Parts: sequence; C-alpha cells; structure tokens
Amino acid sequence: MMRPYSCLLSLAMMLGTPLASMADVGISGELKQWHRVTLTFDGPDAAEDAPTNPFTDYRLNVTFVKGERKVIVPGFYAADGNAGQTSAASGNKWRVHFAPDEAGTWSWMASFRAGKDVAMSLDPKAGEPAAFDGAKGTVDVGPTNKAGRDFRGKGLLRYVGKHYLQFSGDQTYFIKGGADSPENFLAYADFDDTYDSEDLKRTGEAAGGIFIHRYEPHVKDHQPGNPTWKDGKGKGMIGALNYLASRGMNSVYFITYNLDGGDGKDVWPWTDPKERMRFDCSKLDQWEIVFSHMDHLGLMMHIILQETENDQGLDKGELGPQRKLYFRELIARFSHHLAVVWNLGEENTNTDQQRKDFCGYFEQLDPYNHPIVCHTFPGQYDKVYTPLLGFGLFEGASLQTTDTHNQTIKWVDASAKAGRPWIVCLDEIAQADVGVKPDADDRDHNEVRDRHLWGCLMAGGAGVEWYFGYKFAHNDLNCEDWRSRARMWDQTRHALEFFHRCLPFTEMRHADELTAAKDDYCFAKPGQVYAVYLPQGGSTTLDLQENDRTFSIVWYNPRTGGALTAGSIPRVKGPGVVSIGLPPNNNGKDWVALIRY
Repeated sequence: MMRPYSCLLSLAMMLGTPLASMADVGISGELKQWHRVTLTFDGPDAAEDAPTNPFTDYRLNVTFVKGERKVIVPGFYAADGNAGQTSAASGNKWRVHFAPDEAGTWSWMASFRAGKDVAMSLDPKAGEPAAFDGAKGTVDVGPTNKAGRDFRGKGLLRYVGKHYLQFSGDQTYFIKGGADSPENFLAYADFDDTYDSEDLKRTGEAAGGIFIHRYEPHVKDHQPGNPTWKDGKGKGMIGALNYLASRGMNSVYFITYNLDGGDGKDVWPWTDPKERMRFDCSKLDQWEIVFSHMDHLGLMMHIILQETENDQGLDKGELGPQRKLYFRELIARFSHHLAVVWNLGEENTNTDQQRKDFCGYFEQLDPYNHPIVCHTFPGQYDKVYTPLLGFGLFEGASLQTTDTHNQTIKWVDASAKAGRPWIVCLDEIAQADVGVKPDADDRDHNEVRDRHLWGCLMAGGAGVEWYFGYKFAHNDLNCEDWRSRARMWDQTRHALEFFHRCLPFTEMRHADELTAAKDDYCFAKPGQVYAVYLPQGGSTTLDLQENDRTFSIVWYNPRTGGALTAGSIPRVKGPGVVSIGLPPNNNGKDWVALIRY
C-alpha cells in the first residue's frame, strides 16, 4: 500500500509539477526582528498514533537565508495547527518557528523528507523528498518594537567567550536571579494529559498523596490581555510568572522529563508516560504559550533535560534514537525562544563521552547555539567538569554546593585558564532537605544572602536560582505560591541592581586577597573600582597596591537596596593599604562598600 507522501510524489511526477508549487504555506507572527515568525505547511495527513509515525518518519527543516547568513531551523508535526486550543491529535499541519536576528528580507526553502526514522538522521539527503519538499519563498522582517524587560527588544542571549551571557541586540550582559523550584514547574493541571497517578509510584521526596500543580494563589496575578488556552485555562501559571517578573527575577529552572525513576513522575512531552517516540501536540503547544509569555516578561528558560534518577532512561544513557528524537522535538519547538540555557541534567551521571555527544548533537541541530551547562552532585565537580574544561561545545557549570564562593572561584578560574571562560551559576544550595526556607521560617535569609547570593556574585558567578528543599512548605515539588519567598526575591533583586547599576562587572574579577577581614569578599577592577562585601559589617583594609589615586567610598545595603550612602570615611588615597571605614549604620549586619576612582 502506497504511503500518502508517495502518492503525492507520484502525482506530481505524472503531472510534471514540482512539489514546491503544490505547497500551501501560511506565515504568521509580527514579522519583526527577534519576534517569532511561524511557517505552517499543509502536508500529509497524520496523527499522533498513526501507523506511519509523523515524529520519526518525516523530517522538516527550513533554511532561511539573508545575505551571507544561513540558518537551518528544524520543524515539527503540529496536528491541526491549533492543538493548544483544540486538543487535536491529528491533522495535516507541519510547522517551523524562526526568530530572525536581522531586519530585512529573508528567503526560505523547505526540506521535507520521508522514510523510516528519518527524523533522527542529520544527513540532509536521508529519506526521500515528500509533499512540499523544495517549497520556497520570502518573508519581510521589520525592526523590533519592544523595549524594557521583553527579550524581543534585547535579542538573543548568547555565549560570547566571557563569564557572563550577553544579549545580541542591546549588547547588555545578563546575571540571572530566579526560581529553581518547583523543578516540576510544568506538572500543571491545565496542560492536556498532565497528571499525577499512583500508577507512576512516586518515591523519595515526591512520595505522598496524588498531587499536581494548580498555582491557585497566583490566579489573581493574571492580567487582562495575558494568554490562556481552552476557554480560560492557564491563569495560575501565567500569573505565577507575572509575579516572579514583578519581583525583578529573570529566570526559571524546570524539568521537561522526570519519568523513569524521576522524583515527580509528572512531566513528560510524550503522548503517554510509557511512550518515547510520539509527542503530545496539544500539551507542547500549551507549553509554547507559556514560554512565549516568559519571553515577553524577560524570564530566561533554564531547561533541565533530565535528572539523576532517569539520565539512563533514554537509550540506557547513550545518544540513541529515543534521545535524539527527544532533543530534536525540544529544539524544533522551543529553540526560537531568545533566552534559553540547555542543562544536560540535574545531578548528572552520564559519562564524559555521552555528555560531549549530547553537546555535539545540540550544536548540529540548535540553529541559535544556546548555551549548554551541566548540573552535578556535590563532590562530583572534578569528575564532571574537569574533562569539559576547554571543550568548545560546553559553556558552563550549574553548581549544587554549600561552598558557593570557593567553588565559583575554582571553576571561573579553571575555565579561563583552559581558554574557554564559563558562566558559573549557583543553581542549588546543597542542603537537599532545606534549600531556601519560606519567609515564615527564615524571615531575613541571612545565611542564604551572605554565603550564597553574594558569595556567588562576588566570585564572578553569573547568577543564582533558588531551590526550596523538601522539609518546609511550598517545597521543591509542591510549591504553589512563589510569595512564600517574597523577601528572598527582594534581596536577590537588590544584588542584581547593585551589579548592573554600580559595577563594570564583566571587567572585574574576584580579589579577596586585597582585603584583610576574614570572611569578606572583594570584587575588583584594580585601580578603577572595588566592591567589598562585609557579612558582619564593621571595617576592613583594602590594598590599593601601586595606585596613587584618590577613591571615593560609598555604601550599599544588601538587605534593603536603595541609594548609595556615605560611611565614616568619604575617600581614601593610595598607594598601599588603607582603611575603608565603617558603614552608615546597623553595624554588625552585612554591607557592601563601593570604592571607585
């Protein structure tokens, strides 16, 4: 029996008509730089459960060209083209999302191939041409009209060979501050076919009664004009993201797959928890609605591809057909988002070669080359990170530690020495049961602020995300209300504001050796600017070395933020060792001194 794509191919040959001329394509979106531009093709009728698997046996790529720029974007099967609203599992729509990085006219050409397992092949000639293969056209892209937090006004967040990521548009550098919990953020009742079930046998910290996220405390944060799906679904999750952005946060850490032994067993992109080769079109369209809103809010997507309990679950840990298809679907559907970091796995136990193979596959498929990092167990840093130093397809360390300052320094320095500086972030305080407590249990968060927030940033770290443990309310798997850590969001925002407002941080380095206090941190561009964090206030000395300039001294309150204020000594003059004086008040609590020429 002839397959549908073969029928179309034969008909075209008999009529002497090129396949491309038979294509029907719709182009949608705002058609602006860095905004999502969507091409939707009419192709073979298919279904999620069809005998010919549309996810494995067809492959859509579209090549976009402007001048010397060429971007090859993978596409995906989109059911009826509106599955997020209709819950359709069948249809004839095939789709590509593109984020043009230049205004002007882009030409495009579609490659649509068919054949057994063609989707997992990187060979452009794999399979045979089908349906609209060879279709081509142009799209005119205007300049962006966005500003503020919206990433569409900032451009692609990219690795640029420094310890900080940079936006390609406005050229600003990024320090992240955000939520690591709930890690199963996508286990949300309003997504199609998302549920918790005793059949999945939740274990470990996830054990207990049936639970799924609803984020009901955040429904009130949903605003008129914000997206929903299926007649009003999604308000709790969209409202939660609104709240986090309103506190000045800019990133969210979440897992896209926690089956096969994972903690929550409630997040998967496939049509069934037992399926690995067919994807849930409506669920993934609904994820896309949420992720697009994150772009608009200025929230980076930190995508955790797997966790330690299931990192051997696909192809026994290898880069086999299941994993290739999983990676391809995520890239095809979501890589157009402007601020994405791919994390190879939470507490990852793959081999070094497997990790490098994963990086290589992403490098060949991801048209935007989003940064790739990896999260580790405490005590496994050397085993995981040392072989990756200098590896050209890997961009950073995702730390789980209680020794934040020293571990950040170690990997900032080691990566720079290896010739490929990493972004080094604190993504989990390594007290699995505690993490960041709710405000009700730890109102001031002194230890988290001192040792971890400022400990990371003053070492040259690229930011933090806060993990909630499992011992307290609103924990790592059942958090429903991000207001539970409102004071921690505020203190994180104060730190980010200080770095962006007061420091040329990309030109600075950790310099603890320049000060005398036992537990302080110093971050410096010697001879120009110094920041000194004193966890118990008080004073210290600063070695200005050979600089004979006069430096002003002002102080910043990391607990409350606000304006810079004068302390007991307004200025000092080098060279040599000088006292920086005392902060304005609250001696005995932490302060930051800003000493600048």
